[in-house]
Amino acid sequence: MAKILVLYYSQTGNTEKMAKAIADAAQNGSVEVELSYFVEAEELGKFDAILVGVPTYHHDMPMDMKRLFEEAARKGVNLRAKVGAVFGSYGWSGEAPKLVMEIMNKKFEMHVSEEPLLLKYTPEAEGLEKCRSFGKRISESLIR
Repeated sequence: MAKILVLYYSQTGNTEKMAKAIADAAQNGSVEVELSYFVEAEELGKFDAILVGVPTYHHDMPMDMKRLFEEAARKGVNLRAKVGAVFGSYGWSGEAPKLVMEIMNKKFEMHVSEEPLLLKYTPEAEGLEKCRSFGKRISESLIR
């Protein structure tokens, strides 16, 4: 059975709402989904897909996510060819998901086929539907 990690950081609850909608939609009989606010760097390797939710604060990603990726690199966690995807909320600029996507692509050589899903401010019904579609697409890509 394929395993997806939906890992997120959320200070205001906006990115958390996105993460929950994505995780709910990604869950199906052939895919196991773990929704988490924190994981150890070594745990990343046990998943087939890693979906990271990061809000943008001060034109950057949260320090917790930065530390996680730095620790994974330092410990040599192999994420090569695993599926990666990024989402997040923002108020002004929205750089954080793009920064995480670049780390996934260039540092860890993950397969990132989706552009980051960005939602401004609090996700409303239309935004949450985009989250569900995002989660479902990634889950279905693992089954194929």
